[in-house]
Amino acid sequence: MTAELPDWMIPPRPSGWEADDLDFLPQAPRHTELIDGALIFMMSPQRSWHSRLVENLTFALRQAAPAGFDTEREMTVRLDKKSRPEPDIVVTTAAYDPDRTWYAPEEVALVIEVVSDESADRDRSIKPFKYAQAKIPHFWRVEDEAGTPAVHTYELDTMTHTYVATGIHRARLKTAVPFPFDIGLEGLVP
Repeated sequence: MTAELPDWMIPPRPSGWEADDLDFLPQAPRHTELIDGALIFMMSPQRSWHSRLVENLTFALRQAAPAGFDTEREMTVRLDKKSRPEPDIVVTTAAYDPDRTWYAPEEVALVIEVVSDESADRDRSIKPFKYAQAKIPHFWRVEDEAGTPAVHTYELDTMTHTYVATGIHRARLKTAVPFPFDIGLEGLVP
């Protein structure tokens, strides 16, 4: 016995879902991503650790960002026609627009994924690959190491369009790119 899909879950065309379709799916769960034409629903409850870390890191980045940069959380990036992932945090060079629903890769200076059990494989392999192919200059991955955040930083190698590891930061994150930023990591979560 199989359950029938609701109408809104059926792709609008034989070739599947496209990035712009996400703007016309009001029935979809709040954090719906599109990866290679497949809808990804983040249905499991988020841990408080994850939520606090994203909130506090977003605020800290927003406070540190110089003119010309802004920081958003949980906004999608339209990487191509078939992929529109939703990083936990996006540092953008685009002007604020209250009606915006996504960013283009050329408007993004940094994407940050905070790894959770449900998203671990996507955050560690699929998304970094796709972000690099879209030429997003910087990627950070935040891991939970016994309740303390560890930030893995990467920079785009423009020759290979792959990320090169630039560090693993525990206790303190100090970087000059995409802008000067220095923060004690233990203060991001209670």
